[in-house]
Amino acid sequence: MSNSEQALDSANEAVNIASKEAPNPPFAPQHILVTGGAGFIGANFVHGVARNHPQVHMTVLDALTYAGKRENLDGVPAANLTFVHGNICDAELVESLFSGLNQRSAAAVPPIGAIVHFAAESHNDNSILDASPFLNTNVTGTYVLLEAARRHDIRFHHISTDEVYGDLALDEPRKFTELSPYKPSGPYSASKAASDHLVRAWHRTHGLKTTISNCSNNYGPYQHVEKFIPRQITNILAGIRPKLYGQGLAVRDWISVEDHCSAIWTILTRGRIGETYLVGANGEYNNIDVLRMILKLMGRDANDFDHVNDRPGGDKRYAIDATKLQTELGWAPRYTDFEEGLAATIDWYRAHENWWMPDKAGTEEKYRKQGH
Repeated sequence: MSNSEQALDSANEAVNIASKEAPNPPFAPQHILVTGGAGFIGANFVHGVARNHPQVHMTVLDALTYAGKRENLDGVPAANLTFVHGNICDAELVESLFSGLNQRSAAAVPPIGAIVHFAAESHNDNSILDASPFLNTNVTGTYVLLEAARRHDIRFHHISTDEVYGDLALDEPRKFTELSPYKPSGPYSASKAASDHLVRAWHRTHGLKTTISNCSNNYGPYQHVEKFIPRQITNILAGIRPKLYGQGLAVRDWISVEDHCSAIWTILTRGRIGETYLVGANGEYNNIDVLRMILKLMGRDANDFDHVNDRPGGDKRYAIDATKLQTELGWAPRYTDFEEGLAATIDWYRAHENWWMPDKAGTEEKYRKQGH
């Protein structure tokens, strides 16, 4: 181990020790503004909060772009939910949420006490073709929300990605930590890195009560068919051969979306103000192994797929060290059997064909034009 790596390990240990010595008093929000709450991770978060914390009301603000669906929130009790169709870049709309103009009844719902910010453009392939929506939503939208939170003294939790740290070599044991330098390698990760820095700046400059979480790759219900795991599952269900970028050697650190959402709740309610927490479940697999697991679980031959052109500038490996989150806040992932989680995800897509089928043909046509 080099001197710089030893120094980094020592710094990480010091951060963890300091964090354990200065815990935050628990925060008990009664009303949360959830941006992007009709998207993949956001919808899972809303369902989880309604199920596990029924005293909490949530206002979901979602633009309902191609990756968000109002029906993703079906089953959430009306007492827990106010839905607002709108864009986080609309400063007037965002402000109205705090002044009560869009609430059902000021008497029936307590004031918003926290923002949990999921809303983002997140698909790397799209950011390569046109980065402007990513800059608008991920940077400008975050700024609009931070300003609203500052004006109303609202706690702010920002959901981000491990991609802001760039990538790691395939043959090294190192993982990302909270002290890893930012090295975004594409338009999407650069826009998320910018939003992370805005959150930190508003904490330091304005004293805003903020926390940030950077998570590894999620899988589970409600994920759009453009993403790697649901694309392969729905290809097989639709009678299309699965597609694999390049040789499939890129490694991703997979986590169940339910575990990610439980970590977010833990950080929101117990995390230290101004801190960043990395969220992961030690689920490193390369893409070809994940695809072959899916093929096996769905009764297909291990080589029943097509190789397609790799993404320009694709990252080699992501890996999260979640020690700080685990030691400081006592969080641990529950769903660590990845093959079992894949099987449950396959079952969900098999049972919800009406949910994903309308998006399938258009998504595959877009990939075909890109050579993917």
